[in-house]
Amino acid sequence: MSHRTLQIKLPTNFSDEDVRQAIRKQLGSEDFSFQIEKKSLDARKKNNIYWQLSLIVSLGQLYDKAYAAPEPLEIFYKKRKEKVIVTGSGPAGFFIAHVLQLAGYHVTILERGSKVEERSKAINRLGSKGEFSAQNNYAFGEGGAGTFSDGKLTSRSKHISAERRFILSEYVKAGAPEEILYMAHPHVGTDNLKVVVANLRKQFLENGGLFLFDTKLEDIKVKGKRVNKIVCNTGEIEADHVVLATGNSAYDTYRMLINRGVQFGTKNFAIGHRIEHTQKLINMAQWGRESLPGVKAAEYRLTTKTRSGLPVYTFCMCPGGQVVPAAAYEQKSVVNGMSYYMRDGIFSNAGCVAGVHPDVLLGHKCTSIEILDWMDKLEEGYYAFSDSLVLPAIRAYDYMKMKESKKIDRSSYLLGLQPAPLYDMIPEMVRKAIIEGLEDFSRKLKGFDLGVLMGLESKTSSPLQVAREKYGKCTGFDNLYFVGEGSGYAGGIISSAADGVRCAIALSSK
Repeated sequence: MSHRTLQIKLPTNFSDEDVRQAIRKQLGSEDFSFQIEKKSLDARKKNNIYWQLSLIVSLGQLYDKAYAAPEPLEIFYKKRKEKVIVTGSGPAGFFIAHVLQLAGYHVTILERGSKVEERSKAINRLGSKGEFSAQNNYAFGEGGAGTFSDGKLTSRSKHISAERRFILSEYVKAGAPEEILYMAHPHVGTDNLKVVVANLRKQFLENGGLFLFDTKLEDIKVKGKRVNKIVCNTGEIEADHVVLATGNSAYDTYRMLINRGVQFGTKNFAIGHRIEHTQKLINMAQWGRESLPGVKAAEYRLTTKTRSGLPVYTFCMCPGGQVVPAAAYEQKSVVNGMSYYMRDGIFSNAGCVAGVHPDVLLGHKCTSIEILDWMDKLEEGYYAFSDSLVLPAIRAYDYMKMKESKKIDRSSYLLGLQPAPLYDMIPEMVRKAIIEGLEDFSRKLKGFDLGVLMGLESKTSSPLQVAREKYGKCTGFDNLYFVGEGSGYAGGIISSAADGVRCAIALSSK
């Protein structure tokens, strides 16, 4: 049996038969089978938008999967007596636990929140009634912050091809759409992610793992260079290895770790607002039409460098999605975006943020605790504006003129918007950079200035980075590891999960 890789272009609403016809035309044969290796949308010319497909074609009726399969992720299995505690069940936490389990360790996952089914109920109450739960919200609970997001599975991290393939294949086994294996910009959607997360948990439990929900890490007990016990709200637990996968919203955990001698430094991160448009406006700007058969919704990613040197960019764009209240603690206000798999909502949203270093923000070389305190006060200020989760908001063109908007039309944000001088609620250097960014983005994407800016986007990444050795071990400790977004070395679902995978493989190969 012989194989060929073919590149074909097809209309956006192509069918399976269209693919077969294109293959016949190139091969001159009826006897073949195929698999899509990559699928990407080319929308550079609005009058000629098409799908570009890379196919692996087998000449013969049966597709040879062994030919197409890349080298698998190498996991070193042996029977082990060592017990591992993983705190946090987001992508980094789950995948380090999963791989360590496959390597033969006894693994327990601690999650401060509840199962995704209970978490979903709490989030529904938050969205409909404004009832905040410190235990289950958009930051905390099974699956971490990524569970209630768009579920984008892209990553700009290099050298993680094997890890990425492994993660995506595990998601597909747990119920994610198979297309994530080949889409150039794969996403799962929060509706699918809730199912995937629950199925991954069931698999972990069936393989002998232990999952402790409603179990919050409160302290660690250190003897020499080892953590010999962790202290939870439910009692003390002993472990041979302790993995932290807290996410970047767990400021209470950061503070505890700093007090226990875990070393952190500050790093660049980003703050700004979330901007929302109608999805039809974005479709028109990107495609020249309000809808495109065979494509869910148009996306964008914009970036510019301002005169001050601060980069301004859009982040976590959610086509057909909604803006949600994503604060991790009471009486704070933070926004994020989410969308479902079909991306069929009438709005789109994205973070519109400026990258900056904590030392620049505070005007001096600051400590880790100082930037955490500063961020707390900033988030409290946005809540204090309305003494509720109603968001301060302004039209983008008014923001650029530093003029309050008189009226804000309806939005995807369910708890309400209130016109506000949003430009006065962010540090001056950030405001100036964002104004420059908005001006540039409005030139690049027609109608961008018609969007509505709202709330505070402050969790694009962590302002802290733990001091750690290669593959996650905390400096100065023999058995304490920190992975994922909370460590300051990863961002997004795939990058965080891959960070956990690589740490697990390094630990299990010793």
